[in-house]
Amino acid sequence: MKLNFIGATHEVTGSCTYIEACGKRFLVDFGMEQGVDYFENAKIPCPPGNIDFVLLTHAHIDHSGLLPLLAAGGFAGQIHATEATCNLCEIMLRDSAHIQEFEAEWRSRKGKRKGTGEVSPLYTMADAEAAIACLCPHPYSEVTEISEGIKVRFIDAGHLLGSSSIEIWLTENGEERKIVFSGDIGNLDQPLIRDPQYITEADYVVMESTYGNRRHDKPKDYAKSLAEVIQKTFDRGGNLVIPSFAVGRTQELLYFIRHIKAENMVTGHGDFPVYVDSPLAIEATQIFNKNKNSCFDEEAMSYVNKGINPITFSGLNIAVTSDESRAINFIDTPKIIISASGMCEAGRIKHHLKHNLWKPENTILFVGYQAMNTLGRSLVEGAKTAKLFGEEVVVRAEILVLPGVSGHADVDGLDRWIKSYEKPPKKVFVNHGEDSVAEAYKEHLRNDFGLNAFAPYSGAELDLISGEFKNTAPIKIVKKTGASPNYQRLLSALDRLTALVNKSSGLTNKDLAKLTDTINNICAKWND
Repeated sequence: MKLNFIGATHEVTGSCTYIEACGKRFLVDFGMEQGVDYFENAKIPCPPGNIDFVLLTHAHIDHSGLLPLLAAGGFAGQIHATEATCNLCEIMLRDSAHIQEFEAEWRSRKGKRKGTGEVSPLYTMADAEAAIACLCPHPYSEVTEISEGIKVRFIDAGHLLGSSSIEIWLTENGEERKIVFSGDIGNLDQPLIRDPQYITEADYVVMESTYGNRRHDKPKDYAKSLAEVIQKTFDRGGNLVIPSFAVGRTQELLYFIRHIKAENMVTGHGDFPVYVDSPLAIEATQIFNKNKNSCFDEEAMSYVNKGINPITFSGLNIAVTSDESRAINFIDTPKIIISASGMCEAGRIKHHLKHNLWKPENTILFVGYQAMNTLGRSLVEGAKTAKLFGEEVVVRAEILVLPGVSGHADVDGLDRWIKSYEKPPKKVFVNHGEDSVAEAYKEHLRNDFGLNAFAPYSGAELDLISGEFKNTAPIKIVKKTGASPNYQRLLSALDRLTALVNKSSGLTNKDLAKLTDTINNICAKWND
């Protein structure tokens, strides 16, 4: 029995762990890396077609987004997840494939003009459909034998509709080991979904650490805080633009806005319009309604039992087509625009930023985690301009962050989750956190709880029988700078200069003339 750490090691995205046991090879998550990561990931140590099955904690793309790539490589096993996760993956993987194909087509058109040729998508819609065909739904809290010697149970992690921690029991040659993967651990008292459930025993634990070095500054009344932002923005005649994750965060915002409208918490602006401009968010909202009986918390169900849909209200407008999306920015009335992606890296939100960022009466409100090197992160950190569709747009809108809406537990929530174990696990592995955060939380577990904690790098290996752990040295990614054409020409000239100087014998007059010309060209092009 062995376990290899592949992704989300000292990084927040790209979750993936590989396990060999009981004659089977399987993955826990296979997520896409988002933003710009700092460390190279090890390769999965077998071809995709040799993976027997996948266990999926939840549907977010940083946990599920490479499943179509797995299918494209020959994987034909089952992808085990909760029923709601399977429902969400159907729309999210199709959406991801659409983005891959669209961006590849766009870059290919651009490349043809530059003479650089075709760009292939990471995967296609057919690959996404192949992965979707592998989805195998399970109820919460039911132990299932996946194959001989391997049993699993999905426990509500309280992070997203259908999200789970996964308990895995492995029995081989009379030896049994239990591993728990936390998945993404949710906050207490989130709207709509239930609080995280806790697990009491395990030999080994792999847990996330997204907010492992901080506490959420949660407002006492989130609806009131959101209403104040709406009121302030509308009073100065502006739009409130909210970059929001299509699945989870958008539905929570609708829940709060319904309450704000019902309690007349924004005055002087009537039944103000709210636009949800994300086909994925619209489909996800339908799935939330479909899974309400198995996933909604008591408060949300109290509305349902009264015949009230907790995530819809008057003044809610849905933009499905591109024409409907474009029309939003030509409506003069102050309005709320909720659009994906939540980190401003792709999708319709970039169009809304282009129309709204440069106007001081508007507000851009961030309500979720912004990964390193994303447009959202740069705006939150005070960027003065943003490059959108090849154009530099000045940032004059008010940029705000509304704390306390994170789908991830803070350090207190993580502590509460790990302290639920009645007996300390043999080893705890901290992942899904930025480099310094993962290290800080590991040290916290060691120093304050006395746990045998580690923060593995990609490629690290755990022998599940002996408990021997072999960590690996981090392999940093060499960053490529966005060099200007002149700078690229300068590098080319320097290469030619180096080739001349490195000649084995003395330079001839002809060589000296070439060298002089090269130096003159360097100076001229640099001065460009």
